[in-house]
Amino acid sequence: MNKTIFTLFITFLQIGSFSIGGGYAIIPLIQEQLVNYHSWITLQEYTDIITISQMTPGPLVVNTASFVGIRIAGISGAILATLGSIISGFIISIFLYKFFKKHKEIDSISNILKGLRSSSVGLIASAASTIVLIAFLGTSSYNIKDISINITAIIIFIISLFLLRKYKLNPILILVLTGFVGLLFY
Repeated sequence: MNKTIFTLFITFLQIGSFSIGGGYAIIPLIQEQLVNYHSWITLQEYTDIITISQMTPGPLVVNTASFVGIRIAGISGAILATLGSIISGFIISIFLYKFFKKHKEIDSISNILKGLRSSSVGLIASAASTIVLIAFLGTSSYNIKDISINITAIIIFIISLFLLRKYKLNPILILVLTGFVGLLFY
């Protein structure tokens, strides 16, 4: 059990080191560590965590650390995984703030940030494609034999996107409404 808790802490310390800003660009790394490498959760469970994190306060990494930690090693696992997920980000943020404040006028620093923004879009798109495959096609692979088209999920997606973009509905309201729709249709 102690080795498991230590592994949880170190894993989330590593994840937290690369999740500055708490954005969704970190989704592929979390998936690689928790689903593929450690096999602590399934891809479906990870997709569910991402969905639930949309409705709960706090960054995705912290919510994931709490959920996986409690599942693998109880309360102490949740506490240590959560601490691991925030410690390095806290320390790195302090140093980066001081560095960028001192060197913000340098063009190369600005160019580095532009490059990081661009790669973040690619990472988010990769994670989004995995979620789309699971939600709409019932698989995370591109194998035709594994595909099972979920028309209900596609319709819910289109209506949600329309309500969000056209009428600027609150995303939380859309999540609550689609939760009820899911309860009725699944």
